[in-house]
Amino acid sequence: MPASITAEGIHIAIPLFVLFLGGNVADVGIVIAVHYGLSSLGSIFWGKVIDKYHIKKRILIICFSVISASSLTMFFVSEISMVFILSAIMGFFIIGKNPVTHLLVMESVSNNQWGVLFSRISIISSFGSLIAFLVGVIWESFFDLRPYFIFCAIVSIIAVILSMAVERKNLIERETLVHSIHGLKHIFSYNRYHFQIIYPKVPKIHDFKHIISVFKGKITHEIGILLFSNFLFYFGSNTYFTAFIPFLKKYEFTDSQVFLVYMIQTVTLLVIFFLVPKMIAKISEERAIQLAYIPRILGIVIAVTLIPQMMGIEPFLAAVISSCLMVGAFSIYSTANSLILFKAIPRGFEGTYLGVHSFMIGIGIFFGSLTAGFLSNAINYSISFGVAAILIILALVMFRCYLKHRLSQKII
Repeated sequence: MPASITAEGIHIAIPLFVLFLGGNVADVGIVIAVHYGLSSLGSIFWGKVIDKYHIKKRILIICFSVISASSLTMFFVSEISMVFILSAIMGFFIIGKNPVTHLLVMESVSNNQWGVLFSRISIISSFGSLIAFLVGVIWESFFDLRPYFIFCAIVSIIAVILSMAVERKNLIERETLVHSIHGLKHIFSYNRYHFQIIYPKVPKIHDFKHIISVFKGKITHEIGILLFSNFLFYFGSNTYFTAFIPFLKKYEFTDSQVFLVYMIQTVTLLVIFFLVPKMIAKISEERAIQLAYIPRILGIVIAVTLIPQMMGIEPFLAAVISSCLMVGAFSIYSTANSLILFKAIPRGFEGTYLGVHSFMIGIGIFFGSLTAGFLSNAINYSISFGVAAILIILALVMFRCYLKHRLSQKII
């Protein structure tokens, strides 16, 4: 929970801090891009470290200590360039707990109980997010943004102390994940609250042949269409989310209101978390994904059309509705998409295709951040949100192409 509090607090506080220091939406786009870019590299690095050396406790202590030190340093920062550097450092180390968490779950219970334990971790992490946002709402009502980083540093120190209790258990290689579809499904479910990335196997150029074939007009396997659809979805989604906080600040939202929007968003996720599996079971994964695109696009339209036209409390309500539609749709999408993905992956190639999938998501998030920053700053927010909506519509079109090829029963 302390790790989740720190991570979520930092993810919201850093874009706000860039704007607080006089930066613009382009600076926010860059700082988010470098954060998630280094997070992707960190995912690979820490996974390899834990596979080779099996030093779970040390990884946790190192990562949380660096995050604590970086958060404390942020309190004294007055230059945006330093925010870029610290954000990159935190992105690299903040991901370190993920492979450790996965391995600890695998060592603690039998594989048929992984889903239960990951679900509990997911709920605990969500409550951690709620605490981070609640503190932000109250904190920003009385203080400016700087001291919030001290709060993040203190909570991260608590995580360091708790990490010292981690014990060495029977070793299970992280690659064991590749051989358990059941466990992998729940790892994806656990990570859908955040843009965390998993690399069971680092992909090589050859592994992207099915995606490359889509552009050549000769489809070698329908999974290439599915992976490209997911890339477009995350590209468009992060274009929205990167521009969202600067967009709210432009229309005079206080930092406290921004934290409150994200707190309500997290409550929405928690509620939907219990409803999504039942809904998918009734209507099927394919229909669930296609339905999820509708509130996603509607959320973007509400943000760009209603917030600029409203006065008083109404813009805040519009922001809440937009944000909740986005994350609610994402919860449905990610759960159903994970199920479809695991059915589509050729047997024996789970690690390879999960590596490709992770890479495509990471690239989508990275380019979404840069695109939102550049377009919003060079032109306006309407264009950024418009591009986000178009990309998500294209993702839907590609997904329907995937269904068409799959249902045609072609040997692809």
